[in-house]
Amino acid sequence: MTDLRNTRTTILNTGTPEAKREEILDYFHKTFTLDEKLYDTLASDDAFYLRAEPLRQPPIFYLGHTGVFYINKLIIAKIIDQRIKSTFESMFAVGVDEMSWDDLDDTHYEWPAVAEVKAYRDEVRAVVDTVIRKFPLTLPITWDNPFWTIIMGIEHQRIHLETSSVIIRRMPIDQVRHLPLWDICTESGPAPDNELLPVPGGQVVLGKSKDHPLYGWDNEFGSHTFDVKDFSASRYLVSNREYLAFVEDGGYATAALWTEEGWNWAGYSKARHPLFWIPSEGDWRFRTMTRVIPMPWDWPVEVNQLEAKAFCNWMAQKRGKTIRLPTEDEWYRLHDLHDIPDQPYWDHAPGNINLEHWASSCPVNRFHFGDFYDLIGNVWQWTETPTTGFAGFAVHPVYDDFSTPTFDTRHNLIKGGSWISTGNEATRDSRYAFRRHFFQHAGFRYVASEHPVELPEAMYESDLVVSQYCEFHFGEPYFNVENFPLQCARLAVAVMEGRPKRRALDLGCAVGRATFELARTFDFVNGLDFSARFIRIAFQMQEKGVIHFEQVEEGDIVSYHERHLVEFGLDTVTDRVEFFQADATNLKPQFTGYDLVLAANLIDRLYDPIKFLTTIHQRLNMGGVLVLTSPYTWLEEFTLRENWVGGGRRDGEPYTTLDGLKDLLVGHFQMIGTPREVEFVIRETRRKFQHTVSQMTAWERVNPIVA
Repeated sequence: MTDLRNTRTTILNTGTPEAKREEILDYFHKTFTLDEKLYDTLASDDAFYLRAEPLRQPPIFYLGHTGVFYINKLIIAKIIDQRIKSTFESMFAVGVDEMSWDDLDDTHYEWPAVAEVKAYRDEVRAVVDTVIRKFPLTLPITWDNPFWTIIMGIEHQRIHLETSSVIIRRMPIDQVRHLPLWDICTESGPAPDNELLPVPGGQVVLGKSKDHPLYGWDNEFGSHTFDVKDFSASRYLVSNREYLAFVEDGGYATAALWTEEGWNWAGYSKARHPLFWIPSEGDWRFRTMTRVIPMPWDWPVEVNQLEAKAFCNWMAQKRGKTIRLPTEDEWYRLHDLHDIPDQPYWDHAPGNINLEHWASSCPVNRFHFGDFYDLIGNVWQWTETPTTGFAGFAVHPVYDDFSTPTFDTRHNLIKGGSWISTGNEATRDSRYAFRRHFFQHAGFRYVASEHPVELPEAMYESDLVVSQYCEFHFGEPYFNVENFPLQCARLAVAVMEGRPKRRALDLGCAVGRATFELARTFDFVNGLDFSARFIRIAFQMQEKGVIHFEQVEEGDIVSYHERHLVEFGLDTVTDRVEFFQADATNLKPQFTGYDLVLAANLIDRLYDPIKFLTTIHQRLNMGGVLVLTSPYTWLEEFTLRENWVGGGRRDGEPYTTLDGLKDLLVGHFQMIGTPREVEFVIRETRRKFQHTVSQMTAWERVNPIVA
């Protein structure tokens, strides 16, 4: 069993294809098995449905999610073309990353039985096993190699191994059971006195190239250099004992020690001590993943970033010097000064990491690196740094929403890994970030520095496609052509004259302008898009009322822009819209009961538009209206030719997309009026624009025609 807990991420540029195939197969099955054995710590099937962590789904979701991820990504990568169970591959597709600590919607979920989900996982395992064994493999495996998607699924599963362990740790103790595979550290003693030690400054160089031998997520690639000034860092991670002084000094009741965000969280959560501390007859006990034990005062305290920041402010006040969390650059400077071997190249984990030691934390003075301890492992270490991409950042086409939703200044980086960080998580270059109020197996060390931390006040969206759509939706009109999403919303509302206007669905909403516009007229509007890169912008506009983005002028010259919702008179409708990431061809059951469905420039970008068109009536009320626009630019890049709605020949004659729409929709719809042309212009650079004409059709849902 311990072999399951001692694995290495795959080196992607060595060996022969067949040997690498066997290595990946072994890594996949060990990952899958370890994931399942983690859930064995739940005491009963009932425990799978408990939401012990308010900001995440219950365990049943994650049991399904890691399996679904393989299938959905393999389909996107065109490695497979058949689903196993489409309802699961919608229900379990998208995890959660809430904008606040009180906004996870707990409605609309009717979870399947645990046995059903486990049976589904067995099918997934068989499919992926077959793909690994039979799909052509060439070396090296770089990010445009099909096997990159397979490694992506494995590393994604390892991320959820850790996040699920946090969820299990928050379950009621009678809902979990201890198993030998997850034995904890039994070492504990008096906590050492912490102290600040000098760290010489120097240059840090970060960022992977595309030929790097290890798998990485998109935010690890690109380039970043920074000259770190001299600073001091604590010898140890902050222990439970060291943190106790902050608790006993009233730290949780002193607003001046907290950021505004932190004090709001403290008030909402009513926190008075770290989450995993349990008051017990005038003393404290400690919650591990599956046990409650006497307080190990020499283990690292585990808190969120807001608590860590408040502790630093308290210590700064006590010591009369600037105490704070390290930046990402300072963390790397301290790391790189100590020549730490990287996973997968070490013989044995040099710290409490990679599940090679225990299934818990351990004393903060157990693993030393020169004069410092726990530079990697034990618990993650919070930083001052909100995450963003390095220069040259690009999303991976198979998983375009791994990092970009976190580039909002609200997610801070954690570094160093924890006892259960495996695979990519345990490598030097990994870059994971969480909202500051989230809990992981995370603690902190503090630094002293008089050099101010430069934090971005606003992130300018530089993703080329997203920036173009920010301008397309919220920018200036060009060549006297009306703003396209505004046109679509206006024309759709005109079609609804004399009809109910309760609920509308904007499918393929991109960055959300039409969704907001429809909310002027409808009681409530859902905006859905497949791309989290777009949904993030729409949500930001709803939440903050402002977006920031770059526009290419020419070459490397860019200009900077911001748009405010109030400029369009849309700031009053934000409580009537809701945005979700979703697959238009595989929607969750909750998205139904609409009077209008707007699908603007969507159908020719779907992988299965025929399925969409033959099922969309299920989302509309009887008498409801479907409005479609499309330039009908069918490309096999998006849609296999056999799934095109038109644009070919049938019986030797031209068969247009309008012909196809009529044939596919006739059973449940009748056309309203005649098609009309709708122009739009997309700005690429100061002197280059796309000028396109879409055809708009409107269709009323009617009782099905019975032959």
